[in-house]
Amino acid sequence: MGNFAVASGHHLTTQTAAEVLRAGGTAVDAAIAGALMACITEPVLASPLAGGFLMVSPPNGKVQILDAFIQTPKRKRSLADTDIREIEVDFGQSKQTFHCGAGTIGTPGLVPGLFEAHSQFGRIPMQELAAPAIDAARTGTRVTAFQAEVLGYVEAIFQSTQSARSLYAPDGKMLGDGDILTNPDMADVLEVMAQEGPRFFQEGEVAQALLSLEGGHLTAVDLKTYRPIGRKPLQFIRRGVEVDLNPAPSLGGVQIALALQALPPNPDERMLARCLYEVARIRKETDLDHHPASGEKILLDPAMVTSLRKTLMAHQAATRGTTHISVIDHNGMGAAFTLSNGEGSGLIVPGTGIMANNMLGEDDLVPDGVNSWHEDTRLASMMCPMALRENGILTMMGSGGSNRIRSALAQVALKLIDEGSALEDAVHAPRMHVDDTPHILDFEDTGTEDRREAILAEFPTANSWPQQGMFFGGVHAVRRTAKGFEAAGDSRRSGAVLTK
Repeated sequence: MGNFAVASGHHLTTQTAAEVLRAGGTAVDAAIAGALMACITEPVLASPLAGGFLMVSPPNGKVQILDAFIQTPKRKRSLADTDIREIEVDFGQSKQTFHCGAGTIGTPGLVPGLFEAHSQFGRIPMQELAAPAIDAARTGTRVTAFQAEVLGYVEAIFQSTQSARSLYAPDGKMLGDGDILTNPDMADVLEVMAQEGPRFFQEGEVAQALLSLEGGHLTAVDLKTYRPIGRKPLQFIRRGVEVDLNPAPSLGGVQIALALQALPPNPDERMLARCLYEVARIRKETDLDHHPASGEKILLDPAMVTSLRKTLMAHQAATRGTTHISVIDHNGMGAAFTLSNGEGSGLIVPGTGIMANNMLGEDDLVPDGVNSWHEDTRLASMMCPMALRENGILTMMGSGGSNRIRSALAQVALKLIDEGSALEDAVHAPRMHVDDTPHILDFEDTGTEDRREAILAEFPTANSWPQQGMFFGGVHAVRRTAKGFEAAGDSRRSGAVLTK
């Protein structure tokens, strides 16, 4: 039997996690090292000044969730006193307005979360876990074709300030496929962080540099008092498989739960399409975005599940800054870590080489518009690390893709649970997704003729995609069975895997 499995969105992230496992580290050690490497190699998708959710499945214990996502500031400045800029981003098939600037930066939680996870489940010193990322930042990493594509989508944000241009467009043009990205300032910051701990980010020089940005809401109290939150997963059984999901205030977990509980065994493509449509509608009717905790009770009420027999999922046609790492170690501990920086604020925090998040400007998270967020509140998120457990078989997975996270994970889970698909087949099977407003179904037309006909019979105006694309999320998954380890990296988002 092998020793481990790792899947992520970048080959260096996967290699780093694997090296930690070979050195005797736990799955959480590997996820931490991989997350730090992702901040270097996937700079649009992950940042030390952003947040994430970590699910841990101990070999002989209960699944746990660590919420290290963004907290809103304790006090809100007037819109006239804040630095908030609108930037239009062209995604080819559509254009969308995003908000960046100091006024969109929420209280980051990733670094406190990394150290909290390490204190509970880590074995290897943090200095050793951070070393690969530090070295990569100093010596430089080659930009992959996928990362170049992502940078191209957010070019308007990453060229909006001189500090960002100096890193990502040093010659006036965005870094492209094969170019070398170096970030010595971030290397220095991570080196000190590994020695001093989260205080360096919450009270030390990084905190002071972040607070020096003009036009923001953050205060020293926001940074100093941030704490990761431990949560119990949202759990249920489908066909004998225990499903563990990110609970409220996650918006994604409850919708995946409704989908998987409401759908009958082995739903056909027509029923799945109708399910996605109906749940997108119900999400709006129950006002889940504004009331995730009470919405969870409403959506998962047995009467709702029985009457609905459908699922949800919603999206906006955009590539959100999200990535994922899945790990299972030789002892059977699983870790699923989803990270996000939004699209980035466009501001490099002075002296750090780090672009802070723009979560307070995210339409998905602040649906009533700029500056409509409530003070001192943990933001909800679509991110949903996920575990499946049955008779000693453990699957850990998650996805990037903003609102598409829910539809991607629900469909992969159905393939695994209902059809008994191999992990690789489940991840790479063609997907569909339903938009929120207006309700539009998009589907990858890479399957059978019968599948196409079934979808179009239910939704004649559905949008057909001739090939798989990053729009439909990026599920990176690992599995441990009695026969060994499996890993599947989603080719839609440059998936990279290693097993041993």
